[in-house]
Amino acid sequence: MIKAIKGFNDILPDQSAKWLHLEAILADVLGRYGYEHIRLPIVEQTDLFARAIGGATDIVEKEMYSFTDKSEPPTPLALRPEGTAGAVRAVIEHNLLRGDTPKLWYIGPMFRYERPQKGRYRQFHQLGVESFGSALPDADAELIAMTHLMWQELGLNNEMRLQLNSLGELDERYAYREALVTYLTDKKDQLDEDSKRRLTTNPLRILDSKEASTQAVLANAPKLADFLGEESVAHFEQVKAYLTALNIDFEINPHLVRGLDYYNKTVFEWVTDKLGSQATVCAGGRYDGLVGQLKSIGTDGSKPVKSEPGVGFAMGLERLLLLIEAVAPIADIPACDVFVVAHPEVYSAGISYAQNLRHSRPDVRVKMASATSLKAQMKKADKSGAALTVIIAQQELDDNTISIKDMQTGEQKTVAQDWLSNKDNFSRG
Repeated sequence: MIKAIKGFNDILPDQSAKWLHLEAILADVLGRYGYEHIRLPIVEQTDLFARAIGGATDIVEKEMYSFTDKSEPPTPLALRPEGTAGAVRAVIEHNLLRGDTPKLWYIGPMFRYERPQKGRYRQFHQLGVESFGSALPDADAELIAMTHLMWQELGLNNEMRLQLNSLGELDERYAYREALVTYLTDKKDQLDEDSKRRLTTNPLRILDSKEASTQAVLANAPKLADFLGEESVAHFEQVKAYLTALNIDFEINPHLVRGLDYYNKTVFEWVTDKLGSQATVCAGGRYDGLVGQLKSIGTDGSKPVKSEPGVGFAMGLERLLLLIEAVAPIADIPACDVFVVAHPEVYSAGISYAQNLRHSRPDVRVKMASATSLKAQMKKADKSGAALTVIIAQQELDDNTISIKDMQTGEQKTVAQDWLSNKDNFSRG
């Protein structure tokens, strides 16, 4: 038997209905803020991610699904491991920044080769949001406020904690990096193996280590906040002031650095204690240099390339659904509201009735089974989860009526054929 690849999971109908419900709530909140939907390719040039994310990151070094196509010479390609790089590429390619400040969102599968575990798969799904064109701290605060509203709409507001940090600008971060490397080099023997490797590749990620021994070493390490310039500090203070004005609680996490090279200034994560070690549900931050960085690909570097500010976030939908199931489960969503059963001899009349009902009541989902026996059709109706079953036989046709069965109580009654067309008689629960 051919089975799904490890870490690549089917989402079956009983679960996909909950996915659609979740996605509809998220899309509604995004619409309230004026964000527009963009659909991005799953496959991009490998160099896009290497340049944007950083060649020394775990994603590029170990996790990307990379391959070459059949062109001559072959083009290195990759399944997208994250969405921001592709969104920035699209904004540049289609000149969306010309005279505009686009606010975009996308949703879909991402791919990373890592050990599959609950809530973390090799094909996973993310909602990503990107806001371009504003370097001001209100753009950072708006994205955080939007995620806060999402948690409220999903019934998760009491389960999430907001953590903030500022990475400053590139030169400030480099100065801090040198001080951190100097400090940790003297204590290298006390670090875990992964942190020892990162000391020469991506030392700021050591701050995010989950190893207690490494965190003990970091207790007296230099603090990134001490290396921030006046403008970076002012930007971060204003973000915090906006959040305070919006009554959004937050905590400062000086070890929050994010795993991608393109971030600067504000970074944030929404975390929970309901998912074990998989604590982060949503994360993002500012990336003011990324547009210019990708614009410069293919140039000789002799002329400076103007960048555009950007800020964004992504949330893992598998992890979000796990949290919802743990604290505010979505009720099972049936495939239909009304199931139409028709005697095989008058089945065409049943088809016509169902079709007319779909036209007159677009708010009601109507389902039928094939033209088998009434008994077989009723079994399908029982399993459908429908609130009502409509039964049509020759007697109903002769009397211009329908029989209605309440599938919860089992009560059955005969009503006029147009009874369901009246919203006062039936509406979705």
